[in-house]
Amino acid sequence: MVEKKASITDVARKANVSITTVSRVLNKVPTVNKDIVQRVEKVIGELKFRPNPTAQRLARGQQNTAIGFVIPGYPGIFHSFYAVELMRGIGHGCETLRLDLIFHITDGSNPLRSNYAAGLIFADIIENQPQVETAVHEGTPCLVINHIVKDLEVSYIAVDNVKGGYTAAEYLINLGHKRIATVTGNMQTQAGIDRFEGYQKALKKHGIDCPPDYIYKGDYSRRSARQAADRFFSLENPPTAIFAASDEMALEIISVAMENGIKVPDDISIIGFDDNPAGLFGPVSLTTIKQPLFLMGEEATKVIYDIMTGKQAGLVHKILSPDLIIRESCAQPSS
Repeated sequence: MVEKKASITDVARKANVSITTVSRVLNKVPTVNKDIVQRVEKVIGELKFRPNPTAQRLARGQQNTAIGFVIPGYPGIFHSFYAVELMRGIGHGCETLRLDLIFHITDGSNPLRSNYAAGLIFADIIENQPQVETAVHEGTPCLVINHIVKDLEVSYIAVDNVKGGYTAAEYLINLGHKRIATVTGNMQTQAGIDRFEGYQKALKKHGIDCPPDYIYKGDYSRRSARQAADRFFSLENPPTAIFAASDEMALEIISVAMENGIKVPDDISIIGFDDNPAGLFGPVSLTTIKQPLFLMGEEATKVIYDIMTGKQAGLVHKILSPDLIIRESCAQPSS
């Protein structure tokens, strides 16, 4: 376990001053009362607090200060709508606040050198929790997106994926479907687990069975969606509707259906998750659950900036709501 290092918040609390005052002492602002300076410096020494040098430059109003964006290095990352939207949102936020952006693509196996950035934004926690823990314990301003963190004192901005899964399944139920299958996301991710939980809750609320044959553990990829579709369509009693935990998987299921002469939505309804623009341009426009990825990235940049500059003292826990986007790929069951 990494020994927790003191943060600027710890110093301010023990010295009984504001974070802004601590920042002014660190940056040797001459207008600060000498008694306060001595008190703050004494606490800094007692806590062995070491300020982040890039954060100090930012507090002094110097430009070209960077934030680091730490993202899992999964295959096809730069072709991923999820990753690209987060990058766009964070990039737009950095442009607005005149910050530089440094990408760190990781598999979680190596420690981060957090001194290259004034703050860190982590895209989810996938096999890299030790990196997040280290950043928190070292007092580096950091924030996690797309993950509700319950076991670590860190800020986060996430999407209510349970609500998203529930909304998708209930929409199909309200259309009259009772044989509803699902292709889950990667069940090592919180999003995959939560979307599946929401789907199960909706079925349970309406008294609809969820047989094992109607559940396929996917990984957000088209490959896993194709395997799932092949299995679902070969069942003696196939589903009349499928909830896919990503639009990429939903679009692949539509392709497999067409290859097998199965009409969407006449023979089967399909709903995805993301609101990927690609869902608009296929043979059937995709009904989906929209998650505000761009907004999540942009908001994360604003929050980490406030943490870095001392404007935000406490933790920020924000959960964004997904929305149902109704298009052409769902209809009432034909039988």
